[in-house]
Amino acid sequence: MVAAASPSDGALRAIADHLVASKKELNKKVNAFLEKLKDTSEKKFTSAAEAQNSYSILKLRFNDILDQIDIFSDVISQRSEHITGAWIAGLDILASDALLPVNQKYGKTEVMCFLERGHGAAIRRTRTKLPGGDDNPVAIIQIPRERMVASGIASSLVHEVGHQGAALLNLVDSLRQEIHAKTNQVDESLKLPWSLLGKWISEIVADFWSIAHLGITATHGLMGVVSLPTYFVFRIKMDDPHPFPWIRVKLSIEFGKYLFPDEQWAQLESIWKNLYPTDKLEHSKKQIIIQLEKVTSEFVALVANHDSEALEAKKLMDIFPYKSRQPPVLRKMYTAVNKNSSVMDAWSPTFLFAVIGQARTDGRIGSNFENQLLSKYLTKWAIDRAENRGKNYCNLIKQT
Repeated sequence: MVAAASPSDGALRAIADHLVASKKELNKKVNAFLEKLKDTSEKKFTSAAEAQNSYSILKLRFNDILDQIDIFSDVISQRSEHITGAWIAGLDILASDALLPVNQKYGKTEVMCFLERGHGAAIRRTRTKLPGGDDNPVAIIQIPRERMVASGIASSLVHEVGHQGAALLNLVDSLRQEIHAKTNQVDESLKLPWSLLGKWISEIVADFWSIAHLGITATHGLMGVVSLPTYFVFRIKMDDPHPFPWIRVKLSIEFGKYLFPDEQWAQLESIWKNLYPTDKLEHSKKQIIIQLEKVTSEFVALVANHDSEALEAKKLMDIFPYKSRQPPVLRKMYTAVNKNSSVMDAWSPTFLFAVIGQARTDGRIGSNFENQLLSKYLTKWAIDRAENRGKNYCNLIKQT
């Protein structure tokens, strides 16, 4: 790979340390097994079956480590692709920027991105289990290749980052407890919608994370992901942790109205309802949607104003930079770009995607220019990181 496409030093170090430790641990167990085979004392294996069982466990552990190597290898080797490799490194930087609300408290969480076939994005969070039960040392985010490159990619990426951030802040549990308490207080006719929202909160809080960083860019990106045949958009499964697509977009719009008041949300809601009208749905589905819409405003306020011990007396919405990303601000910033494009060089990655996504929504730029602009900055961020790494190496050599 070119230098710009490389993962961060921290991510590479974490992976190397993990694999070296696993190799040493396995080597120690293999040597102990061999010594026990040779042992003629009372510590020897009592039967061929016992020795075979120990050998089988070692072999399984060996294969677990090979699986871990393959996971990291797939992520890293993809960066040798021409142009795409640097873009992926730029996505690493975008993801790290979206984790700032928790990095400032818990230290930096290393992130690596990669592209994959398929429709949806996904994350293998840090501290979750790898094959064999080891803790994952880095967050690995999978992005569908078809989403490269447009502002919508930020929506999917920051949503997955939201899962990592929510885990670090224990938001799913604390929000679910608050929703459960609310469910016990409401009238019987409203218990079902609150119960469903509690089941869906893991995905909803990740969507909130994306909206709070990106504004309407997040909702447009979400609409692109869940624009499916009507059957799937309205497929309501009571045991599914994912909100059905229609209500998921509706909630995204309501979060947008709450955090970023602007007439554009009403226009977007009208478009969504025209694309997927509810008037011809079967009665049971229509009733669930009516019930959910009755509690939507109260639910949105509950999530935005949620506080917990991990948030340290702050409201959830206040850990995000939404106040500086109001639509009038984003429009003003894009106007400044028309006069001097270099002003974007100083912007954080999530802020740049928010500005460009707002300009795209307003019809001020087309998809081709959007693609060119975002491709340029994904590559620029990757090159800047590589140059800073080189400077740090030079300084280290001088010091030693």
